[in-house]
Formats: sequence, C-alpha cells, structure tokens
Amino acid sequence: MNSEARPVQHPAHRGSIALEDGRVLGQHAYPGDQYIIRIESPRCAARAQPGHFAHLTVDDDIPMRRPLSIMRADAEAGWIDILYKVVGPGLAALARRRAGDTLSVLGPIGQGFTPHAERPRALLIGGGVGIPPMVFLAERMVGTAFRPLVLMGSEIPFPFTARPSTHLLPGIPTGVIAAMPLLEEMGVPSRLASRSGFAGCYDGFVTQLAEEWLASLAPDALAEVEVFACGPTPMLEATARVAARFGLPCQVSLEEFMACAVGGCAGCAVRVKTPAGPAMKRVCVDGPVFDAYTVFDA
Repeated sequence: MNSEARPVQHPAHRGSIALEDGRVLGQHAYPGDQYIIRIESPRCAARAQPGHFAHLTVDDDIPMRRPLSIMRADAEAGWIDILYKVVGPGLAALARRRAGDTLSVLGPIGQGFTPHAERPRALLIGGGVGIPPMVFLAERMVGTAFRPLVLMGSEIPFPFTARPSTHLLPGIPTGVIAAMPLLEEMGVPSRLASRSGFAGCYDGFVTQLAEEWLASLAPDALAEVEVFACGPTPMLEATARVAARFGLPCQVSLEEFMACAVGGCAGCAVRVKTPAGPAMKRVCVDGPVFDAYTVFDA
C-alpha cells in the first residue's frame, strides 16, 4: 500500500475521510483485556472531532477492519489514541501490535457531538468502551466556556488507576470520590460508578449517579445542562429517559456492528424518527451521534 494518504470519495464525507498507513507509537495493557493504542496518523488526527471513529486493519491475515472510537487526537503531533477491549480474534490481533508496526487507518468517520453554547454545563456519560468519546469531548471543552462533568461506569476494572478527585461536586453522594487521573490533570471533574464494589465508586449504574446529580441542581442551573452519552444500548436508553425526566437535550453515540463503515453497505442502519416519519439511518456516516429522542422513546 502506498503510504501517502488518499481521500475516500463518499458523497457525505468527500474530502474529510483519509486512508493512510499509520505507525503504532505504543500500546498499553490494562485489566479486563483493555488496551490503549497510540497511532501516528496525521491526516486522521488533523480532522478528528469528538464522536468520530477510525476503521483500522488489525492484521494482514484478517481482511475485515474494526471500527473504534477515537479517545484523543493531537493534530500538531499527528497521533490518535484508541481505547478498546479485546472481544474476538480481530481485536486480539490488534492487541499484539507493537511500536513500529504499520496498520491501515481509515478516518475520521462519522457525525460527532455538537455542544450548544446556551447549555454550558455539559454532562458527559460514558459506559465501558463508550468512555473514549467522552474523554475526547471533555478535553476539547477545556479552556472554553463549557463546564464538563464526566461520569463513567464499568463492571470490569477501569482502564486506568482511579484516584481520589480534587474537585468537590455538590450533589454527588458522600464517599463517591474515584476519578480518572487524565481528566483530573486536565482540570475536568469526573466520577466513577460500578456495581462491582470498586473503592470510591458509586454503587450502582452510572445513569443513577447522573440522575442523583441532576436532581440536586436548582432550576436555573438545570436549564444550562446538555447531556452527551456513549455506551451500550441499554445505558443509552436509560440516559435518554433520565434526560427526558429533567427536560434536557441529549445526544447519544450509538454502538453498532459495521462492515464498510463508510455508508456503502448499510449494514449498521437503525430506525430513527424524522420530521417526515420513521427512516433508516446509517450509524457509520449519518451517526454515530444522534439526538437521543429520535432513537429512543423517552
């Protein structure tokens, strides 16, 4: 394959998706068969926005690519970070990649999150492998008028060593102090939820923690909140119900199996409500981010 990036010509994304040979800069393993891989991919890094994903080759002997959410992107340094959990032989092959290896990167792909200035209190909810887009969105909000709070849930160990937060958060139950170090270093408050008994975590679903925090807000503060979420479908549906209960706008990033990931096969299509009635939309290019109320009955 020629190492020079080549644009993928798709009408909805012409000029925005690049195909390039990426170089693995490093990979770190975490409990629960979770990994964070850093890939030198300048074209993808330059265009990536929160909610986008990349379609990666995982091994020369495995023809199907894998769609994986982008957790961080540094346009100046030209790298992207991807957090993933090993499920199946494809991602097991990706976990064997080492620094210096080359893999094909197609991306960034998809419609990302769209924060609204009139709602500066951003509530970001990530579950399991839905955590990466929330980290990306929170990082992009640093230094802006937005004030993100990131809530993360997992039933397996988190892909980082949690530490007590330095941010006091009214409305968060006493003793719920576990936070993500990376976000702490960015100055972004975060809290963790799990039913697995991890120290400092909220004992329950992350959506229950979100509901408790929202219930503590005064009406004027609540009017400034917008909800963003990524994770398993049941979690997203529960998030939509919580947001609807408080009358809040809510954007969700859907997780679907994909083949081509550029809109050609329509294998990832989901039913979405539109002004003209129900329609089938492709998660890869029409999403993965959708208005929660067009996807779920809340």
